[in-house]
Amino acid sequence: MNRDLRELEKKIHYQFKNRKLLRQAMLHSSFANEHGVDKKDCNERLEFLGDAVLELISSDFLFHSYQEKPEGELTKIRASVVCEPTLAFCASELDLGGYLLLGRGEEITGGRQRDSVVSDAMEALIGAIYLDGGFASAKEFVHQFVLNDLEHKQLFYDSKTILQEIVQGMETEQVLEYEILKEAGPDHHKVFEIRAMLNGREIGRGGGRTKKAAEQVAAYRGILKLKEHICT
Repeated sequence: MNRDLRELEKKIHYQFKNRKLLRQAMLHSSFANEHGVDKKDCNERLEFLGDAVLELISSDFLFHSYQEKPEGELTKIRASVVCEPTLAFCASELDLGGYLLLGRGEEITGGRQRDSVVSDAMEALIGAIYLDGGFASAKEFVHQFVLNDLEHKQLFYDSKTILQEIVQGMETEQVLEYEILKEAGPDHHKVFEIRAMLNGREIGRGGGRTKKAAEQVAAYRGILKLKEHICT
């Protein structure tokens, strides 16, 4: 069941002048299909707009924050910020899935936790804030909830690759493996728990709706553990 949108406004520190825009940002196409709502009134158009607004704001931020980096590196960092897994991670920090208006089928199949659904809702919310409060309001939201803690978001995005590079850079040969600890739920609503193993020793574990997502979280936590070990 979706929650009171006024609660969401408090979380994001923004109060809509036109609250219909906020409702539209949370209205998934599955809800529109099942309740006879015009397709143009679901969040897909706002998502389209929000995607462009997010790209501009993040590009402007990176351009001024990393003046020594060339275009190729800036493009890579921006990709880590605006990609689906990272936006879903940002959405989870707001529990955005809990505010969505979903159709029954999407609800039953775990839409509130699906990366593609909540990341689209995050972009739609950015689009709604832009229309309601202008570019400055959208920029403030993106800086606070998307571009915050950028170093960890980059680690999260590239976690498996970064962990592999760390292991390969060690003085002695190391064996990095991922082991499935648990696989539960029906095919349309699977939950995986996976741990990252270094020479047979667990360094991190994570859960997700797919093996890849669970491995990514496990790798991210493994990186943090190895970095902590190096620093101590």
